[in-house]
Amino acid sequence: MTTRRKFLMTAPLAAGAATLAAPAVHAQGAPIRWRMQTYAGAALGEHVVKPAIDRFNAIAEGEMQIELYYADQLVPTSELFRAMQNGTIDAVQSDDDSMQSPTEVTVFGGYFPFASRYSLDVPVLFNQYGLKEIWEQEYAAVGVRHISAGAWDPCHFATKDPINSLADLEGKRVFTFPTAGRFLSQFGVVPMQLPWEDIQVALQTGELDGIAWSGITEDYTVGWADVTQYFLTNNISGAWIGHFFANADRWAEVPDKLKMLMEVCFEQSHYYRQWWYWGGEADLRVNGPKLQLTSIPDAEWATVEERARVFWDEIAAESEVKARVVEIFKKYNDVMAKAGRPYRYS
Repeated sequence: MTTRRKFLMTAPLAAGAATLAAPAVHAQGAPIRWRMQTYAGAALGEHVVKPAIDRFNAIAEGEMQIELYYADQLVPTSELFRAMQNGTIDAVQSDDDSMQSPTEVTVFGGYFPFASRYSLDVPVLFNQYGLKEIWEQEYAAVGVRHISAGAWDPCHFATKDPINSLADLEGKRVFTFPTAGRFLSQFGVVPMQLPWEDIQVALQTGELDGIAWSGITEDYTVGWADVTQYFLTNNISGAWIGHFFANADRWAEVPDKLKMLMEVCFEQSHYYRQWWYWGGEADLRVNGPKLQLTSIPDAEWATVEERARVFWDEIAAESEVKARVVEIFKKYNDVMAKAGRPYRYS
């Protein structure tokens, strides 16, 4: 909060004023300086973004430096897009949904129900099935450069009471993403939106009954496993879709070789998460001492998956772009199902 107050005190007060991000013209020999804020708190950020930024800064050798800020340090997560768009900050790591991007693809960021089964689905969807081009077009239209997309962890419930049936979800106040909450509300879940840093206390005080924001790796990493007792093995998504973005004008000012370096470092960050989450999810289910595993029977959970397809069609009806994305999800999942093991299990 101290960092945010200092930032806001020195930020521009009038529209059109010079921003605090890197100026259009740099003094000869002076490094380009960017501010990047991530959706993640400090404990999680140590894994999902800091190694990539540290590596970029080291290899750039003084030509450019990215200052990294964690969840809500400069602006609330829900205001990240606007702050980046207007140049108050230069770059963001987030999903589209929680930073409330004004695009047609925002609803698909974070956890779009059952769009992916495994983390590898995400890069394939973007690089082989056309999502990359759609995201680039949508963000270019609003003054933002979409740099790259990657997978994070699956979406599970961690709760204070055991969940063994859909009926157990009724009335549960759950911290989750906007679109995931919209989908889960039909099963009696009460979606809650709070600052990331307040979640652990909200679980302790009873303001929240649980979270559907991550997999078990994050539950342990950020401390949520200390204030919940149960982990539901069923998930509504196999991988969170997150991205790196930059203000388009700031991006244009960066020399090509530094753009390439940034892209390479961010791709390495995506790769790191592939194995960190994949190994962590399995290990903590088996060896983690804090959370008791529960499951909703497959036959009952199948009704949730069926409702997800209805939800997809509802979203597709909202716009042409959304319909294109949903059609890609359908085509991709159909191919995976027909391919069979190990791509999909019946």
